[in-house]
Amino acid sequence: QVQLVEFGGGLVQAGKSLTLSCAPSESMLSIDAMGWYRQAPGKQRELVATITRGGKTNYSDSVKGRFTISRDNAKNMVYLQMNSLKPEDTANYFCNAEKVVAGRYRYPELWGQGILVAVSS
Repeated sequence: QVQLVEFGGGLVQAGKSLTLSCAPSESMLSIDAMGWYRQAPGKQRELVATITRGGKTNYSDSVKGRFTISRDNAKNMVYLQMNSLKPEDTANYFCNAEKVVAGRYRYPELWGQGILVAVSS
């Protein structure tokens, strides 16, 4: 019923910045932690960054210092600001939400459909 939709991806040159956004299909819901994961070609899905409802963040070592995760609790949106992008950042990026409550529906976990970020060298 409830879906997560990512937008803001695309093709960028190495060293440039890009910001991803994730919005739920409806605003009248409750979400615990949110995060971003990515899956590069031929590799397993990996954690990029997570953020609690209170704003506590956690980053993968590969993106620490370059990426910044943030959220807007009023809109139930989560963002990923990506700076100093590298070719190895190329992947499909997935938005994640945990413990989602939307009316009669309860979702332990929700995933977006994924959005491509391609970094050229």
